[in-house]
Amino acid sequence: QVQLVESGGGLVQAGGSLRLSCAASGRTFSTYAMGWFRQAPGKEREFVAAISRSGGITYYRGSVEGRFTISGDNAKNTVYLQMNSLKPEDTAVYYCAAKDTPYRGRYYSNSYEYDYWGQGTQVTVSS
Repeated sequence: QVQLVESGGGLVQAGGSLRLSCAASGRTFSTYAMGWFRQAPGKEREFVAAISRSGGITYYRGSVEGRFTISGDNAKNTVYLQMNSLKPEDTAVYYCAAKDTPYRGRYYSNSYEYDYWGQGTQVTVSS
């Protein structure tokens, strides 16, 4: 089992940047593919970004591609989401998730595929 704790959220003006961190504890971090999801008030949780176990493959939802970057540091058991050029529509609670997988080169973009979730961190972008 793995425990996930997100941090780095906050209030930022449109056009600004934030870096979210997700620290994992428990089982070996490198056995997990990781993902970031978000949920805005009154909306369903949606996929944001994913990274494979190997870290070599990443995937993004269209509206964040080119602005967000997902990365991982196995030595620190941490996955990051660098968010640049933030927009008010990026406002949401952001969650990281872990998928226990034997496949080093696969990413996962559906919330039901993930095994573990963090508690979320609030990101608010003002216009």
